[in-house]
Amino acid sequence: MTSLLPHFRMFAGYNRWANRRLYDAVRALPDADYRADRGAFFGSLRGTLNHILVADRIWLHRFTGEGDAPRALDAILHDAFADLEPARTAEDERIIAFVAALDEARLDATFPYSPISTPEQTIVQPLREALAHLFNHQTHHRGQAHTLLTIAGGRNAAPSLDLLLFQRSDEYRGVQ
Repeated sequence: MTSLLPHFRMFAGYNRWANRRLYDAVRALPDADYRADRGAFFGSLRGTLNHILVADRIWLHRFTGEGDAPRALDAILHDAFADLEPARTAEDERIIAFVAALDEARLDATFPYSPISTPEQTIVQPLREALAHLFNHQTHHRGQAHTLLTIAGGRNAAPSLDLLLFQRSDEYRGVQ
C-alpha cells in the first residue's frame, strides 16, 4: 500500500492555507453579517466557523488525549471573531504538528472513541480513516462558510479555496 502520510501532510497544510484565506475575507465583514443567521446548518458564519473548530478539537482530543474536547457540536467557543481567529490559527498548527509526527504504524493503528451524539457507543476505527474524515469535514463546512460569505459580501467577497491553488503555492512546496 502506498503511504498516505504525504497526502495527509498536504491536507494539513491545505487546511491552514484555506482557513487563512477564508478568515482574511471574513475579517472584512461587518459584525452583523458575521452573526446573521442565513439558514445554514449552523446558522451563521459565526456558528459555522465555531463548529469547524469544535469538531477539530474533538477529533484531536480523540487522537492525542490532549486539548479541549467540547461536548456540543454547536458550541460557540468564541463569540467574537477577533477571539475565534487566533484560536483557529493555533488549532491549525496543532493539526500540522500532529500529522507531521505520524508514522505508518500510528496511521494504521486503531483507536476507540465515543460519538458525542451516542456517548454510550464505542467506535473502533483506524486513524487513517478518522483523519480522512477530519479533513473532509473541514472542507465540507468551509464550503458552507464560503457560501455564507458570498451571500453576505457578494461574489468577490469569498476567495477561491481550490486545492489546486494551494498545490501551486510556495506554501505547498514547503510541506512536501
